[in-house]
Amino acid sequence: MSQDVLELPLDVTATRPILDHIANKWTVLILSVLCTEPARFNHLKRRLDGITHKALSEALKRLERNGLINRKVLPTQPIGVEYTITELGCSLREPFAALYNWSLANGAAMEKAQHAYDTSRTNGEREQDV
Repeated sequence: MSQDVLELPLDVTATRPILDHIANKWTVLILSVLCTEPARFNHLKRRLDGITHKALSEALKRLERNGLINRKVLPTQPIGVEYTITELGCSLREPFAALYNWSLANGAAMEKAQHAYDTSRTNGEREQDV
């Protein structure tokens, strides 16, 4: 392991529930959008290609419950709702940016590793894995 990595004890009991709330793909993407600007539901849905209405609605409720976003009813006809990121939610910006940058820098290497793994499985080299 690299010397610049801080060795920390693994406290799964304390961290798993929190990571369950923030480490899924929709949470990361929703908060990334809201970090730059407030957004209405349909704007978020358009920005998040592939998310269903139900998945977005449930994710926004979870994020609001966890204090990561605020929901504001707008006095418009028909009534509109705008979502903004909270200070707590904004504190995730730096770790999400690091994860995003890591993804860009290492995506090709992961695809290469996946291809090598899949090829070895196809060729029967990994049949004895447990």
